[in-house]
Amino acid sequence: MISQKMYELGTKKSTIRTIFEFGRKRAAEVGEENVFDFSLGNPNVPTPEYVKEAALDILTHWEPSAIHGYTVAPGAPQVRQAIAESINKRFGTHYAGKNIFMTAGAAAAITISFKALCQEGDEFVTFAPFFPEYRCFVESVGGKLVVVPARTADWQIDFDAFAKLVTNHTKAIIVNSPNNPSGAVYSEATIKQLADILRAKEKEFGHPIFLISDEPYREIAYEGFTVPYIPKYYDNTLVCYSYSKSFSLPGERIGYIVVPDELESYEKIFGAIAGAARVLTHVNAPSLWQYVVARCADKPSDISTYVTNGQLLYNGLKEAGFECVQPQGAFYLFPKCLEPDDYAFCERAKKYGLLLVPGTDFGCPGYFRAAYCIKTDTIKRSLPLFKQLAAEYK
Repeated sequence: MISQKMYELGTKKSTIRTIFEFGRKRAAEVGEENVFDFSLGNPNVPTPEYVKEAALDILTHWEPSAIHGYTVAPGAPQVRQAIAESINKRFGTHYAGKNIFMTAGAAAAITISFKALCQEGDEFVTFAPFFPEYRCFVESVGGKLVVVPARTADWQIDFDAFAKLVTNHTKAIIVNSPNNPSGAVYSEATIKQLADILRAKEKEFGHPIFLISDEPYREIAYEGFTVPYIPKYYDNTLVCYSYSKSFSLPGERIGYIVVPDELESYEKIFGAIAGAARVLTHVNAPSLWQYVVARCADKPSDISTYVTNGQLLYNGLKEAGFECVQPQGAFYLFPKCLEPDDYAFCERAKKYGLLLVPGTDFGCPGYFRAAYCIKTDTIKRSLPLFKQLAAEYK
C-alpha cells in the first residue's frame, strides 16, 4: 500500500532531531536555563546586518513579481553570475554563471548531485565521522554508501584504508571539510594526496571518479587553518555549498552546486543535475534568497563567537578528563565517551541536563558530538555539570 522504506524514514526521526525535540519538551518542564542542548547545528550567531539590509531593500523597492516569481530552474542568471565572480575573486578560478546551479541549501545540492551521478551498482565513499544523512541521501538514489574507518587520533584521512575501499564500483567520494562532527579541516597536503589516489584509480578502472565537496562550514575555519578549494586540485569535483552557517540562514535553505568546465563530460553532468533537480521537484531555489545572497556573496562572516565557544568547551572538557581533538573549524567537538556505549553515556548525561549526540550515528561508536553554536553563557554554566558527569566514572 505504501513504501515501507519511506515510512521507516518518516517515523524514525534522526537521533539529532529526537534529542533536540526532547530538549524543547524538557525545557518547558524544568526551565530553559536548566537544559544544556548541544544537539543541533543551528547557528546562534545573529544573521548579519548586511543580509537583513539586502532583504529589506529588495522587498521595499522591487516589484513583487520580480521577488517572488519563479526563476529559471538553475537559478536567476544574474545571481549565478554574481556568485561565480565572487568565487573567482576568492579562489582564482574562472567560472561563469553557467557553472552555478542554485539549490535549496546544501542537502538539496548533495542529493541532486548524487541523483545526477548514480547508476545501478554505484558506490559513494565517505570518511568517518560523517554527516548521518549521507546514508539516506545515497540510498534514496539507489547507491550504496561505503565508509572509510576513522583515524581517531586527529580525524584526518586513513589513506591506506581508503585506497582499499575504492573499487570499480566507486562513482564518487564525499568530502566534508571543515567536518561535521569532528571539526577537522583537511590540509592542502591531504587534498593533494587524495587527488593523486583518485587519478590513479581513474586510470586503473578506466572511468571517472567524482569528488563531491560538501562545504556548508567553509567560512568557519579557525586561525592557522585554511580550507583548500578542491576543484583547483582535482578536476572531477562538484562543490555543494550552503549559506546556512556562514550567514546564519539555515531555515531559508539557499545554496548552490559548482559544476566546473573541467569535469569530464561537463555538459552531460550539468544536464543530469538539471534533470535530477526536476525529478526531485527542485524547480528553483527560493527566489528572494537567491537575490539576497548574490548581493552579499563577498561579505565576510563573523566567526568570533564560535572561536570563543570552541576554545571554552574544549578547555573545559579536557579539564574534566575527556579525550578530545581540538577543533580546527565548524562548530562541533567530538570527544571520546567515558564508557564504550555512547548511547548509554549520552543517556546518563541527560541527568545533568546535558543533551549530547551519540557518535554511532556518525560512524564512530564510543564518541559523542557537542554542537557549541549556542550561547557562551550556556557553555560556561555547563562545564561544572560535565565535571560532575565525569566524576561518576572515576
